[in-house]
Amino acid sequence: MATTVRRTTLTLPTAPLGPENPLPALRLPREVHRIDEHTRATLPAEMARQTAYEPLSSVLPVRLRDGYGRGRAPAGLDALVIENDRLRATVLPGLGGRVYSLHHKPTGRELLYRNPVMQPADFALNGAWFSGGIEWNVGATGHTTLACAPLHAARVPAPDGGEMVRLWEWERLRDLPFQVDLWLPDDSDFLYVGVRIRNPHHRTAPVYWWSNIAVPEGEDTRVLAPADAAWHFGYSRTLRHVPVPEWDGTDRTYPLHGAYPADYFYDLPRDARPWIASLDGTGHGLVQTSTDGLRGRKLFLWGAGPGGRRWQRWLTEPGTAGYAEIQAGLARTQLEHVPLEAGEEFAWLEAYGPLSADPAAVHGEDWAAARREVETRLESAAPRAAVAAAYAAWRPYADAEPGERLATGSGWGALEAERGGYRLPGTPFDPDTLGEPQEPWRGLLRTGAFPAWEAGKSPADPGCSLVSPAWRDLLEAAPSTAAAEYHLGVAQWHAGDRAQATRSWERSLRCMETPWALRCLAVADTDAGHRARAADRLLRAMDLALGADGVEAAVEVALGRETVVALLAAGRAEEAHTLLGALRPSLRELGRFRLLMAQVLLARGDTGAARAVFDEGFEVADLREGDETLSDTWYAIAERLVAGDGAPVTDDVRERARAEHPLPERYEFRMRPA
Repeated sequence: MATTVRRTTLTLPTAPLGPENPLPALRLPREVHRIDEHTRATLPAEMARQTAYEPLSSVLPVRLRDGYGRGRAPAGLDALVIENDRLRATVLPGLGGRVYSLHHKPTGRELLYRNPVMQPADFALNGAWFSGGIEWNVGATGHTTLACAPLHAARVPAPDGGEMVRLWEWERLRDLPFQVDLWLPDDSDFLYVGVRIRNPHHRTAPVYWWSNIAVPEGEDTRVLAPADAAWHFGYSRTLRHVPVPEWDGTDRTYPLHGAYPADYFYDLPRDARPWIASLDGTGHGLVQTSTDGLRGRKLFLWGAGPGGRRWQRWLTEPGTAGYAEIQAGLARTQLEHVPLEAGEEFAWLEAYGPLSADPAAVHGEDWAAARREVETRLESAAPRAAVAAAYAAWRPYADAEPGERLATGSGWGALEAERGGYRLPGTPFDPDTLGEPQEPWRGLLRTGAFPAWEAGKSPADPGCSLVSPAWRDLLEAAPSTAAAEYHLGVAQWHAGDRAQATRSWERSLRCMETPWALRCLAVADTDAGHRARAADRLLRAMDLALGADGVEAAVEVALGRETVVALLAAGRAEEAHTLLGALRPSLRELGRFRLLMAQVLLARGDTGAARAVFDEGFEVADLREGDETLSDTWYAIAERLVAGDGAPVTDDVRERARAEHPLPERYEFRMRPA
């Protein structure tokens, strides 16, 4: 059959994403993929330079996605199917363009780990993310902010005369447009993926890209890549050079041989063909290869320890087999960002397909022989020269104008194209994609004034803030209003000008008192060590927000959570307890507020009641990757129970607490040794 592209609906048990957090993300959510200067000093020069190059200080202008829960119900997800006689690829354009499934028709094998549910969890840079399939991580170190966001999609002519699917969007962390072209030639066992990232600006921009492939994980699953060494990164934030396959007495190419979650960034020789494969005990599995522009290769494993196993169960439904991730990126490690010069682009081609190899060779003790076996089979299935030729054939088509629109992304690209006058062949950001979130900014662009909020009435949602230098300049020249000064303060904060940001928010308050400016000033107070004042501002922000008609639950959740934390930090546990009791009942029962209640009760000295909260059971739906708050709070309660009220907590007390009060499995999410 000729390659076809069609729309369909994929029905999965789904936890709704819920509303965005209305508060600007002035702080970077806890990011585990960081190293200190001591570690950086031990790295090769290029790696050291790129790990220090333009790290994020926040995820602005993107909003946090933390409004999801754990309740799932069947829901239809828009999907695109690209199919020929050999392969069927299913893509979810509304969820970051995720390749949900890659089915090899002759063997009936699913080549990817296919999650049977859509359960968001707090792994993306801005929160909501889900496991499974192939994801396109663009922007900065971590899972992309687009993981659960819609992309533009359309039919585009393919190099072989057929059709391919183009996905594209404006990546807002770095202000860069990108595209992903999915092309399945007739009779091909390999899905080709052409990727392009462009820098339309007059300045160098930091770029990050890793293609993240979830693959089934079994006792006999082995991951192979053309390397004899790797950079190991654990959740203790250390980066070290280790041998492959065996390190510390264990063959680390088998994902279940590790105890804790870890990354292995393979150190590929410069002249090696880049590839990575995951093969089962029979020698069957998936291989990914690319043109030389995509040099990095990585294995992520959850490990066989209790924390990793708990996370795997958290991300799917009971009884589902586990997974590992094989990945391919622009740099040697994911801790690096790569400079892209003004007016230039990065482009490459990837290929995904089935691989069958001799299991005796793949799983033998001779690592070099195992690699040769895979390389030989790969060269037969997808010759290096053929992949290079496919890339050369695709390049002229990267600028081809899209045909039938298959899905619509955000309007932010259209807004940026209007502001900058960018011409981006192949990735049109049409004005008809503009919507309500962009309207105030179009007003600023066209009139020089940011639309004012209704006099005497705080808006239910302040709207998304834009923070790039161009928008900051426009805000600085705009007439002073509560709205303009609020958004200007957010842009100044993002630029690192904390003093000016504070002054802008104070001017916003003088124009009109709103919970939004008060909350921003509370963040500034907290950073400056003024805990009591921060708590006072947040209490006032809560009063204003809850006093408004029809306050949204998302506002109450976001402000309530930050206010309780601020009150605890200021040593005002009684007020925190009162505030929790004033929340609407449905919110008090959320896992995040149950955890906060346990912490408040502990701070009040009511240790037994704090323990009872844990004994009753709760789930924190937006628990962050690497967050140890659950275990830390549990053991803080246990230590107080062992020591007794008012008694000091000694090392002996800590040891007894861990022995007498082991952490229940339901709260075990630690990703490193205790």
